[in-house]
Amino acid sequence: MILDLVPGDALELGGVFFAALSGGLAAVRKRFDLVGVLVLAWVAGLGGGLLRDVLIGAIPPVGISDWRLVAVAVLAGVVTFFWHPRLERLRRSIIVLDAGALALFVLSGTMKGLDYGVGPLAAIFAGVITGVGGGILRDLLTNEAPLLFQDKQLYAIPALAGAALTAGLAEAGALGLLSQAAVLALVFGFRLLSLRLGWSAPGPWEGRTARRGSGRM
Repeated sequence: MILDLVPGDALELGGVFFAALSGGLAAVRKRFDLVGVLVLAWVAGLGGGLLRDVLIGAIPPVGISDWRLVAVAVLAGVVTFFWHPRLERLRRSIIVLDAGALALFVLSGTMKGLDYGVGPLAAIFAGVITGVGGGILRDLLTNEAPLLFQDKQLYAIPALAGAALTAGLAEAGALGLLSQAAVLALVFGFRLLSLRLGWSAPGPWEGRTARRGSGRM
């Protein structure tokens, strides 16, 4: 059932490639060597799916068993290693493509969870972890605070919205071609609109007393 959209394989491979680019670029900025760039590209492109598969019992995970996905992630690492200056100049385009990868991962991850019979709530979690898991692992390996935990640019929230909609549509028996496209559009549009308009998740609330005492030692 994973992606009835055509061509599903091409979409999945494209999603892995562009997600892996973000890992490769993060490695280059940290001055990693070739091996480090390739590993981080693989982690960013396939880490979320690997975590999902382990959690839902889909063994072996596709992140190590599907040679096409592994090859595409490694290819993205090679491209990043040799052509990272050009990729940095295409940053806006990569952000758009990364939003598309997020949408695809969320949809396919939620559907795979449902296929494995884990239930709607667990399937939603599977979809979210597929979308953001690679980024979490990427940030941890580069010694950065994961963006998921400082969601100032709304990455996890669009993923959660898309996963919840996918699970809800599946429960209603309405997860067809058009509804899958609607989920992709929701996550993709939500992510880009949040960047465009500067939306951010709320931070810790500080009451009046906390603000008054903020200047005291």
